[in-house]
Amino acid sequence: MLQLPTPDGERMTRGQGGEDPTVAVTRYTLSSRPSLSRSRASPAAGSRLAVGTMNRHRRGIFDGLPIPADKSYLKEGLSRIDEGWAAARFDSLPHVVHILTSKDRDGEIQFLKEQSDLIEDVVDEVVHAYHHGFNKAIQNYSQILRLFSESAESIAGLKGEMAEAKALLGRKNQHLGQLWYRSLTLRHVISLLDQVEDVAKVPARIENLMAEKQLYAAVQLHVQSMLMLEREGFQAVGALQEVRSDLTKLRGALFYKILEDLHCHLYNSGEYSSSFDGPDDDSSLDMRESDGGHGRGRKDSTSISRKIPSFLSCATPDEFLESMIKTDAPLNVKYLRTLVQCLSMLQKVAAAGAVICQRVRLTIHDVITSKIKAYTGEASKSNIDKIERETTSDVSHSHGPGTLYQLSKQKTKNGALAVATQLVCSPISPAMAPTGDAQWAASKLLGSIFECLVDILENHITVGELLEQKSSTEVENVNTPHVANGDTSWNPDSEYSQATGGFSVAFSLSVVQSECQQLLCEILRATPEAATADAAVQTARLANKDPVKEKRDGSEGLSFAFRITDAAISAQNEGQGWRRSSTVPQEGYGTASVIPDQGIFLAASVYRPVFEFMNNIGLVLPPKYSQLENDGLLAFVNNFLKEHFLPAIFVDYRKCVQQAISSPAAFRPRVNATSVYSSVVENGRPVLQGLLAVDIIAKEVLGWVQLMPNYATELVEYVRTFLERTHERCRASYMEAVLEKQSYILLSRSDVESLMRLDPANASLQNSFGQLENYIPEAGVEVEIELSDLLLDMGPIKQENLIHDDQKLILLASLSDSLEYLADSVERLGESFISPSTTADNKSHMHQGRHTRSTSAIPKNLATLANEYRRLAVDCVRVLRLEMQLETIYHMQEMTKREYVEDQDAEDPDDFIISLTTQIARRDEEMAPYVAEPKRNYVFGGISSVAANASIKALAQMKSINLLGVQQICRNSIALEQALAAMPSIDSEAVQQRLDRVRTFYELLNLPFESLIGFIGEQEYLFSAKEYLSVLKVNVPGREIPMDAERRISQILGH
Repeated sequence: MLQLPTPDGERMTRGQGGEDPTVAVTRYTLSSRPSLSRSRASPAAGSRLAVGTMNRHRRGIFDGLPIPADKSYLKEGLSRIDEGWAAARFDSLPHVVHILTSKDRDGEIQFLKEQSDLIEDVVDEVVHAYHHGFNKAIQNYSQILRLFSESAESIAGLKGEMAEAKALLGRKNQHLGQLWYRSLTLRHVISLLDQVEDVAKVPARIENLMAEKQLYAAVQLHVQSMLMLEREGFQAVGALQEVRSDLTKLRGALFYKILEDLHCHLYNSGEYSSSFDGPDDDSSLDMRESDGGHGRGRKDSTSISRKIPSFLSCATPDEFLESMIKTDAPLNVKYLRTLVQCLSMLQKVAAAGAVICQRVRLTIHDVITSKIKAYTGEASKSNIDKIERETTSDVSHSHGPGTLYQLSKQKTKNGALAVATQLVCSPISPAMAPTGDAQWAASKLLGSIFECLVDILENHITVGELLEQKSSTEVENVNTPHVANGDTSWNPDSEYSQATGGFSVAFSLSVVQSECQQLLCEILRATPEAATADAAVQTARLANKDPVKEKRDGSEGLSFAFRITDAAISAQNEGQGWRRSSTVPQEGYGTASVIPDQGIFLAASVYRPVFEFMNNIGLVLPPKYSQLENDGLLAFVNNFLKEHFLPAIFVDYRKCVQQAISSPAAFRPRVNATSVYSSVVENGRPVLQGLLAVDIIAKEVLGWVQLMPNYATELVEYVRTFLERTHERCRASYMEAVLEKQSYILLSRSDVESLMRLDPANASLQNSFGQLENYIPEAGVEVEIELSDLLLDMGPIKQENLIHDDQKLILLASLSDSLEYLADSVERLGESFISPSTTADNKSHMHQGRHTRSTSAIPKNLATLANEYRRLAVDCVRVLRLEMQLETIYHMQEMTKREYVEDQDAEDPDDFIISLTTQIARRDEEMAPYVAEPKRNYVFGGISSVAANASIKALAQMKSINLLGVQQICRNSIALEQALAAMPSIDSEAVQQRLDRVRTFYELLNLPFESLIGFIGEQEYLFSAKEYLSVLKVNVPGREIPMDAERRISQILGH
């Protein structure tokens, strides 16, 4: 529709009837004339004019009309026209009534005419402004009408032509159909001829692909060709019968070729078994490389290729090929999947499983044997190097964290350790010791074999899963042979066994563990009778399951017997390279070439490899096979250790300990001891031979913990038993030396023991033995004097109550030092159980958590036992100190039996002093090699205080003494001081201080009374009141004592 601009800015629309725009404008203008007339005739014209003037300032409906600038009066006139004239529903009646009722009708009519003329002028201007546009619109409209007319005529002609074409095609439809059918038939015939030609070439192509090791492509081609030959139309072609026969033969050849490759790759001897990215890839890695026992290297490797594997390069693209490209599996796993896929396409899953089962045991046996032979060559080379090193060094070679036999092999100055080693009479040879060569070789060999078997078992798991998946879709061949086996858990009649030909993860795991058990029995020299009972318990436990449930779940438990002997297998599909005269593996693995020394003591070195082996098996087993992880092999080893190994070593080592401590030379001090004490055994520390032998045995027994840490509790309990028995024997030896002796009786008294613990001299024991007892250094000299008084008040000492045999004293000294040595050794052994090196094995195997045993209580038990040894060592030293003090009292009590009224000055000390000093010097010289200086100081350090106290107290029992007698007593103290000061371990200043007091005391007898009074006033506390009074009571020729002497002295001492 045509739209025109209106004075109010809107557009006038041309009606559907095609009203001319000029007519519309004229109609619009005429509709406005009555308002002009009405405005002029109205009596309120002035007011309307005013309103019109006010409306100039607001936009009206007539604003925006195209009026030239030179005719602005038109705009002013329009502004004065009432907009009511342009209303859509104009009512003329009010205007007519207004004119009729107006007084000036002519004026009103004249006003309306003027407005009408004004509007006509405006219309003229509008028409003039839009004249060109109106003409253009009319022309366009005419052109459109013309085009529509022409289009209608063209469409009518086209309809006529289409009707003619339809009639023409209908007449030739049947002829065209016949031609199309003939073309399809010819194409089909040509295609069949091409296919026949291609099928005739298939056998040669398959052979070429097999030669190029493109087995999957060959199987694809074979399957496609066989399907083609089975199609209707090809079965009657006589020329294809020979091809069909060739393909049937090639199916068998393909099967055994695939089976051969599968067998090689199952046991890591195939082309793709040692790399991730193919044999020609420089970035290939050793698939046997592991990450420290926490995972298998092949599964965790990131060096995975996503390109098409070389063995699939000629294959036709399909879903399987696409999955091989997308998967992140290592190259060897991809190859195993490819081989199983080939077997599935050939419908040979069950047959392949049967043949694999037939070869599992024999091949595992061959793998183990080959690993042993390879290890033998490496061991021979290392032994040659070892011999060359031993020719230049006397240091023994050991493997492991400790070197228990180094002590027994090192040469010492006096051959003490050689004697100790002879006393030990260890039940095993050095090679079979915990750190011996045989243990190291067995552990290393088994670790190598088990690592290889884990890799092989991982391949079996992969293939077993794949065969299980494929067997669910393959049509079962009822004539497929199955393997009969002695394993009670493997049921050849089960649905799963029939589908896979008897092959399963449970079967492989059972066979591997069975072969490993036979290998262990050969190393341990265990007979079937020795292990059958242990294995029977495990088998009965595993067999105690609901068979119906197992069959329903599709799982297979694992029973484990000592020997599993394969029955004869009748495989109808035996072929190229798979016929063997016997399926029973030959007896023996040849381990004697690597481990000449075999026997039960190698069970410890077997434990850790088996432990890690079962742990690694648990890591590679998928979750759905978790029920198979029953640790049958580990249970066998644990049972063997508990039932055979641990009882054997306990009995044998207990016998060795008993022999060591009951030998006549066990507690015999070394005769040819060195003159200087040494704290190091290798430098001649005189440890008693029996205790040294026990120490070596204890270290050897605890050395087994390094090989089997989970049995630390049992082994430490054995050591504790041995050490307790040794402690009892040491106490018995101690009692033999001190029984019924005065020193032992005194030490048994609580008051004497308390004083000895408070004695300042006890500090030397604290430095030597550690803080075993309460020590109060503030006690001072008073404790020493009190203890001396207690000993002197016991009365006369008899010689039979003393240890007069110097060898017993030397034994006590040597026993004390040996007990201290053994206590230190026990403490070090206890500390080794809480060190990180001995507990790391239990932390590094998370999978082994159920096998781990706590060893937190071990150090406490050993520490308690070490304290018992130290207490007995302290008792030995204290008995020696009391013995020397009592020996001193025994000699000093001779002072009370003689009169010191001399008529001439003697040059030598008294005989009892000479005897005492001679005995002290001799015993010190004899004990010097057996006791450290702090202990010697403690043993002989109490002599001076007792001698000084005995000398002072002897004056009270003397009746008279002259000046020469005083000089003789002073000479005795000087001789004793010189003898004690000559001992390097004695504190000479302390000795001088104590014996100077004796000389000072006796020199008081030479003073006049008044001088004595003055001395007492100055040195009131140097001596006690009783001692000062004894000076007055003795008769000294030539000295005058007043009658009130005691009163005066008492007054001085009393204030």
